[in-house]
Amino acid sequence: MDYSTMFRLDGKHAVVIGCGGIGAEIVEGLAAQGARLTCLDANEEVARAAAARASAYSPADSARADVLDADGLATVAAGLGEVDVLVLTAATNVRKPVLDYTADEFERVVGLNLRGTFNAVRAFAPGMVARGSGSIIALSSIRALTVEPGQGVYAATKAGLVQLLRALAAELGPQGVRVNAVAPGVVETPLTEQIRADEAWGRAYADKSALGRWARPEELVGAVVYLAGDAASFVTGSQLLVDGGWTAIDGRFTPPFG
Repeated sequence: MDYSTMFRLDGKHAVVIGCGGIGAEIVEGLAAQGARLTCLDANEEVARAAAARASAYSPADSARADVLDADGLATVAAGLGEVDVLVLTAATNVRKPVLDYTADEFERVVGLNLRGTFNAVRAFAPGMVARGSGSIIALSSIRALTVEPGQGVYAATKAGLVQLLRALAAELGPQGVRVNAVAPGVVETPLTEQIRADEAWGRAYADKSALGRWARPEELVGAVVYLAGDAASFVTGSQLLVDGGWTAIDGRFTPPFG
């Protein structure tokens, strides 16, 4: 092992699906370590913007791809050639009590968070299996482990995601494919702006972590870079918590509704 390069990703082709917010930071971080990037997003402009950031370090392409369109995603995957690293960040949430959920809201959250992951793995993993190597990394959440009012359906999808990844790790490991999750805590992104705009709610979330603050999007990048390459060559079926100690100290807050 050359320890001076163990975190480098030179010569690897990384595909990131979901390139806004945290995804954009991950794209740039992987590129900075030498990976060639393909940025996929349901919003083609978002994918192009992420690829532009990556191109400062390494070659990068972009395309529109919707994880809910299984056939379309498979077509995109087939046209990309060999893929060494697949990172999945696409997810959604509807914050409300379970009994207030509509059937459409339930299907939307479960569909993107679970079926989307299933579709993506089905599109990209067979190529990795055929070559005998690859790393699949999906963003889960602290909600896979701990929940609060209004997060029930989202938490169920993230817990289900982790179990799906563990099963894939068991099934694909003999073929040299590693599968892991990165579980963020509360992160400063546009999707959490509503929470941070409520001073009590935002402060409560900050105080529930051991570090007493929210994460910045770029603080998720190191975990993904680690899992992508040789530094994590014997790591699979794991969930790496990047939560500022939230789950260690059992943080909880009952948010306002309405």
